[in-house]
Amino acid sequence: MSFDVPGEDYDRFMGRYSRPLAQELVDLVGVVPGSRALDVGCGPGALTAVLAGRLGPERVSGVDPSASFVEACRAQVPGADVRQGTAESLPFEDDSFDVAAANLVVHFMADAVAGLTEMARVTRPGCWVAATVWDLAGRRAPMAPVWDALERVAPGDPGEGHLPGGTAGELETFFVEAGLTDVVGTELAVTVTHPTFEEWWAPYLHGVGPVGEVVERLGREGRSRLEADLRQRLGAGPFDITAVAHAARGRA
Repeated sequence: MSFDVPGEDYDRFMGRYSRPLAQELVDLVGVVPGSRALDVGCGPGALTAVLAGRLGPERVSGVDPSASFVEACRAQVPGADVRQGTAESLPFEDDSFDVAAANLVVHFMADAVAGLTEMARVTRPGCWVAATVWDLAGRRAPMAPVWDALERVAPGDPGEGHLPGGTAGELETFFVEAGLTDVVGTELAVTVTHPTFEEWWAPYLHGVGPVGEVVERLGREGRSRLEADLRQRLGAGPFDITAVAHAARGRA
C-alpha cells in the first residue's frame, strides 16, 4: 500500500483529523520549551507543525518515506529539519531528541517493533516515545462510515482492522517489545464538523490510503452506489464525525 499521492490530497483526506489529534498527542507527552522533537512518518506536517508551534521549527525534525510528503512538510514548516527516510532506519544519531512521536503511522510501518526501537534509539534515555493509531478494529476511525457502506455495497474487502496497532492493547505490546519502559496506553478522541456531504466525501475520491484505493477500484458505477448509500445515512450536512485513536507512550 502506497502513499504516492500529493501532500495536499493526503492533507484534505486525513489532515482535518490528524491536526487536532496531533495537539492531543503533544499534550500527552508534555513537550516543554527547549526540547528537541522528532516526528516519525511526518506526512505533510500535521504533527510537525504542532511541535514547531510549541518549540520553534529549528528544534523540530521530521522523517517520511514519501518524497512528496517531505516536500509538503518542508513547505508547511519552514526551518524544520525534514528528511526522507523510514522509521525502521532513522537518519539520526543516537540520543538526538527529547521526544519522538509517530501520529497515525505505526500501522503502516514495515515492522512496527523495529520502527519503535529506532525511535527509542534516537531519543535520550528517560525521555518519551509516543504513538497513535486509529481504533481500526473497533471501527472508530474517521473512515468507518465508508468501510461500513462498502460492506453493504461491495462486500469482500478485509478493511483495515487487521493492521498493526489498530486493536486495543497492541500499541502497548509493541512498545514493551521495543524495550521502552513506563509504558502507558490511553485513548484520544477528536470530533470534526463537516459543513456539507460534498466536503466530507471529495477526499475519498483521490485514492489516498487503503480505503481510497478500494473506492478507486469500484469504478464509476460502484462509486455512485457507495455515494448514494452514504448520502442516505449521513445526510446533506452539517454532521459530526468523531474518531478515536489508541495512544501509547513509553520511556526510552
